[in-house]
Amino acid sequence: MAGEYQTIGAEGRGEYTEKKSRFLGRAVPVSSEEEVQACIEAVRKQYYDARHHCYAYAIGENREKTRAADDGEPSGTAGMPILRVIEGAGLTNILIIVTRYFGGTLLGTGGLVRSYTNAAARALEDAPRVRMCLCTRLSIGISYSRLDRVLYFLQQEGIEPDSADYTDKVTLTITAESFRIGQIREKLVSLTGADILLEELGEDFYPLRI
Repeated sequence: MAGEYQTIGAEGRGEYTEKKSRFLGRAVPVSSEEEVQACIEAVRKQYYDARHHCYAYAIGENREKTRAADDGEPSGTAGMPILRVIEGAGLTNILIIVTRYFGGTLLGTGGLVRSYTNAAARALEDAPRVRMCLCTRLSIGISYSRLDRVLYFLQQEGIEPDSADYTDKVTLTITAESFRIGQIREKLVSLTGADILLEELGEDFYPLRI
């Protein structure tokens, strides 16, 4: 659906071993190529004695930016298998790095593809997934007499207020998908007899439940 995408909410890690070669996978949420490079450099420093640090990433709501790197492995045996894991999961704004410690035995093309795929998949399984939606934050100013009715409506819509400020009136702040905001505004005006102050505070991508 336009205006939403799925990614991971936190880092995930996984490991796969093939004929004594160790493949250490790390899945990291990223939003820019600068973040990608910083993560890759950090992994290179942490595992400075490893032979290969292969990776793939996808960035953008529709994966506008993608890249796969074999880092010295035979062409197509590392970066592309990792990228296929990302694409197969339908995710974006994610980097997966797989670090290899050579075990002394050549694995061949098939063994490398299998190993990088499994390490990437295990790292991804360890990472929590989130649904990012284009949302609008809305400020709702109401009198105390309208509060219960408004809270009940929000509960029915599956919306929990982000904050509530109680002064001479009640000011609630909510976050909801942008395509729903028009309908929510109309319903709130109707529920309160127009005795309400509504202000849109901005639009951005926010994590929502899958």
